[in-house]
Amino acid sequence: MIRAARALIAILAIAVVASCGSGDSSTPNKMKAYSGPPVTQIVVKKGERKLYLISGKSLLKKYDINLGKQPIGDKQYEGDGKTPEGVYFIDRFNPNSRYHLSVGISYPSARDVAEAASMGLRPGGDIFIHGLGPEGRALNRPDWTAGCIAVKDEEIEEIFAMLRPGVPIFIYP
Repeated sequence: MIRAARALIAILAIAVVASCGSGDSSTPNKMKAYSGPPVTQIVVKKGERKLYLISGKSLLKKYDINLGKQPIGDKQYEGDGKTPEGVYFIDRFNPNSRYHLSVGISYPSARDVAEAASMGLRPGGDIFIHGLGPEGRALNRPDWTAGCIAVKDEEIEEIFAMLRPGVPIFIYP
């Protein structure tokens, strides 16, 4: 009898723990799956406010984007509000971003560090492709980030699933 009661308690405990990971059924799961062709490069055209995910020579997806508060020109130093220009790489993923989800860009490069240092300044960092999150949705205006590239929350879910570390990102004026 005691063994049966312990077994029942163990089964109930497992069921309770398993249900904790599923989250509130009213909150959609932001972690998506992707099984299509690999993204081999990202192209950002700041002037067009577009981000393109490319596999080989094929366009997989295109997104409208928001940029830093000062969208024209290359990022030169921390706090300038500009989005960097140049070639970087995807180097990290943050599933707990305050902007829904975020994908890290390898800024600053050695060139960026040297350029900022020549002005006696720091280059900054923490440049991401990210969603809007509550802050971006509340602002509801273009070019509001500190230098990041922002897309809608549903779009960063796709991007987050499609990218892998090391994918190059080409950011053009």
